[in-house]
Amino acid sequence: MKAREVKRQKMVDKYADKRKALKEAGDYEALQKLPRNASPVRLHNRCKLTGRPRGYVRIFGISRVMLREMANQGLIPGVRKASW
Repeated sequence: MKAREVKRQKMVDKYADKRKALKEAGDYEALQKLPRNASPVRLHNRCKLTGRPRGYVRIFGISRVMLREMANQGLIPGVRKASW
């Protein structure tokens, strides 16, 4: 699954300029002929370590599960378990 997301990201980067030009020109028919994976809407954030698609924490780029494990082990600088 992670490889599929990387492939989609490369496709989005490759066609970004072309998509922008076609949108500005209003040529929606040509825009439809581009590959589906060239659209940034098809990207989904995934955990960099496990590939988990849900519970993604943008600041760290990992899932909540891995964030909790790494924070408990002290692997993430400046992050501690809250207590009050």
